[in-house]
Amino acid sequence: MKVAVKEDTTAFAKEIQQKCGQDVLTCYQCRKCTMGCPMAFKMKMKVNELMRAIQLGLREEVLSSDTMWWCVSCETCATRCPQDIEIVEVMDVLREMAFKEGYYIPVESIEAFHKVFLRSVEAYGRLYEMGFAMDLNLQLKDPLKDADLGPVMFAKGKLKLLPHKVKDLKSVKKLFENVRKLEESRV
Repeated sequence: MKVAVKEDTTAFAKEIQQKCGQDVLTCYQCRKCTMGCPMAFKMKMKVNELMRAIQLGLREEVLSSDTMWWCVSCETCATRCPQDIEIVEVMDVLREMAFKEGYYIPVESIEAFHKVFLRSVEAYGRLYEMGFAMDLNLQLKDPLKDADLGPVMFAKGKLKLLPHKVKDLKSVKKLFENVRKLEESRV
């Protein structure tokens, strides 16, 4: 595959550094991040390959990759990195950029999970597990997924029928409101 390299190949890496403070340009491809990553087997572009693609300014290839979506933020990569690059922070920025720029999220359930999770936290100040599971399964068009686990968990007292709200729900709602305003001001 022939790849066209743009004139200023460092612009993308510098943009990421500005957003998260991590200098991807210091990565020298030792591959320790990839060798320690528990999710590398799922990634089409391994962590070290992603870092190199960022260095080369391959924005579209990076933002359309599945690497940052498979990252579980365990920080094994950062622990092993001889350059002390906090790769998890890079992954967070890449997810945000990919989402905002409309790149395809290769793992369909991730976007649904985030939306349903945040909706539950905004409504109750915490996760309402039963509602979350039912809502997520509806979003993923598999309403009976895990239905056999519900009665067992309920019988053991691990699952509540009704949600429990936090005492200061107004503060939680205000936090969500402030985040929305911040997002709108960035656009």
